[in-house]
Amino acid sequence: MSWQHSRHWVFDMDGTLTVAVHDFEAIKRTLDIPQSDDILHHLAALPAAEAASKHAWLLAHERELAEAAQPAPGAVALVRELQARDCRLGILTRNAHALALLTLQAIGLDDCFASADVIGRDEAPPKPDPGGLLHLAGQWQVPTQALVMVGDYLFDLECARAAGAHGVLVNLPENPWPALSSGYAEDCAELLRQLS
Repeated sequence: MSWQHSRHWVFDMDGTLTVAVHDFEAIKRTLDIPQSDDILHHLAALPAAEAASKHAWLLAHERELAEAAQPAPGAVALVRELQARDCRLGILTRNAHALALLTLQAIGLDDCFASADVIGRDEAPPKPDPGGLLHLAGQWQVPTQALVMVGDYLFDLECARAAGAHGVLVNLPENPWPALSSGYAEDCAELLRQLS
């Protein structure tokens, strides 16, 4: 069965279902993180007190962004169509669970995702680790090959590949990682057209 006919869809949040607003370079400057480092991995390696302080700042900053989130072009229609087709829908984000729920509420999709199917950085190791997809596959009692991971960045595709799932890239003008992706669409509206 091709990925277009999957009944199990997992979405990245920021930059996939929402318009990307995170300025990761500015966040790294504020938190004194080298530009070449991954934010979450860097914070995980810090002494506990320093890590807690920087995590608190990050959470407050991300909360502001979540409350002001705007849906990405075509995202609402895509998710609503998959919901109408009775597909199982999940979120796998490097954001915090509570903020992912807040973001879904802000873009009007909070009724499409069960809270247990929203996996944040505290429920599973952050992408590109496949742990979140493996968790959802187990929770949904399906093989990982049945999952489609939709995202806007390399980590989403690497996560899908490591889990044995299909990785679909969206919201970029072209696909810089064709060897890692099962599919590609310029935006969620185009992805929806590919499913009809």
